[in-house]
Amino acid sequence: MKSVTAAEANRQFSAVLREVAQGQSVLVTSRGKPVATIVPARQASDRARERAKKRLFERLALIAPSDRPREWTRDELYD
Repeated sequence: MKSVTAAEANRQFSAVLREVAQGQSVLVTSRGKPVATIVPARQASDRARERAKKRLFERLALIAPSDRPREWTRDELYD
């Protein structure tokens, strides 16, 4: 991952965005401390989606299946 200072990122914002668009992640620092990470949009949303999916499956694993017969048809689900 490339690292730039906030001042560099500000001065060269177009260049930073071009690198990010090509798949590079950029860590932005201020006074030597990390303050932001710029990542390609698809990469960020894919990570968030995978985390959400993992949390959903973990919650579903804790729920016991119901023995009640269902009172709806498959077609009703799509209405």
